[in-house]
Amino acid sequence: MCRVAGLSFLSGRLSLAVFIIAVLFLHGCAATKIVHEEYQTIPGHLKDNIERNEFSVAKGDDVIGRPAFISLEKGDTLPDIARHFSLGINGVGAANPGVDTWAPEAGERIMLPLSFVLPDAPRKGIVINLAAMRLFQFKGDSDSLTVLTYPVGVGTEERPSPTGRMYVERKVTRPTWRVPASIAEDHRKKGDPLPAKVLPGPQNPLGEYALYLSKPGYLIHGTNKPASIGLGATNGCIRLYPEDVKKLYENTPVKTPVFIVSQPHLVGQRNGVVYMEVHAPPEDLNADEFYKVYAKLRNIEKESGRKLDWSKVRKVLAEARGVPVPIFEIRQGSGERVEETVEVRHPGELYGSPEIPELKTGARYVLAADERDEVDALRLAAIINHQGPQIPARVLSNNAGYSVIAGPFNDTGEANDAIKRLKIDLDIEGILLEREAAKGPAKNTRIPGLSAGRNTLQ
Repeated sequence: MCRVAGLSFLSGRLSLAVFIIAVLFLHGCAATKIVHEEYQTIPGHLKDNIERNEFSVAKGDDVIGRPAFISLEKGDTLPDIARHFSLGINGVGAANPGVDTWAPEAGERIMLPLSFVLPDAPRKGIVINLAAMRLFQFKGDSDSLTVLTYPVGVGTEERPSPTGRMYVERKVTRPTWRVPASIAEDHRKKGDPLPAKVLPGPQNPLGEYALYLSKPGYLIHGTNKPASIGLGATNGCIRLYPEDVKKLYENTPVKTPVFIVSQPHLVGQRNGVVYMEVHAPPEDLNADEFYKVYAKLRNIEKESGRKLDWSKVRKVLAEARGVPVPIFEIRQGSGERVEETVEVRHPGELYGSPEIPELKTGARYVLAADERDEVDALRLAAIINHQGPQIPARVLSNNAGYSVIAGPFNDTGEANDAIKRLKIDLDIEGILLEREAAKGPAKNTRIPGLSAGRNTLQ
């Protein structure tokens, strides 16, 4: 028999089935916001920098890095925070449920999930865990092992990234994208016909660096859509931030082995502490795949002679926040310890954050939307700003509320291209603003003559 509190376990798959039912029940009762009570910071101590890409792996350890916390400032978005700290939006969002992705509150304190359980795979070459949307590159041997790690974008459900063993067949800087027929057809149906090939430049979705895999048609490459890192948004390729793919490219010889796995449930140890990291919500639980993890946990209990805190295991599974959480009760005086967590000082400028050009006389502008609520307008402007390549957008007040204005654009052709992209990418009906008189922008950043529901720029 089983109760949600104080589960008594039977054996084998029946025990697992009961356990899964309990997890699903807890998931239904989970709170919107998560308190990270497992990780405490040193009061009043702020760090200017924190390790984010390169870590040493102690022999026998499976966990690297440490979580950190940061207080948000006005104008921050979670994608900008994610990119600055080499995280994917999936990681930041899952670790901080309930926080607005595009218009979070100033002063809100969030976790930077900069700790990772290594995938259960050979520690050689490149290992990519699709479930965690994270790439790990191993250097050295078991006595002196270093891992470089970066967030990635992966394939959609319709066009998933492949799994299995492969290798880097060749490397190309400033690659030309030869558009596959299936992708060309998808764009044609959306009214966005593509050329047979896209030359290097800002419109090229491969970015500046590409590593072609031995599995035909699949690459590890950069992107002109950095806000998509940490999402299932590619046609099967593995996509990195431009700054990360450059480092990977420089550190990866041809013939480097690549092993792609999908492991949403990870278990590892460090400093005598057992951690669990989960990336799949309970409703997506694969019982056969999870049985292996369940058996591993039972084996850890048997070998250590200690009981796991199964209530913590259930909680980790129910929350699925993608953060390594200790699942043993830590014994006093045993030498077991959870890695110290730090508070990070907010940087003066977030790396890669979109820059919005100043308003200027004679330019063209597009009205993307009128909103009554300022936060709704700020959220939409942020989404537009993070399109790739960027469509600059800002929020301006008007008599009835707030207008989201895209621009400036140098001419009508550029403005019309933006209108087309707004429609195709975001289903927004942009309106080209007429210029009745070229008076230029006012000093209070309001464009003279612009009012809600009026397509006039004076």
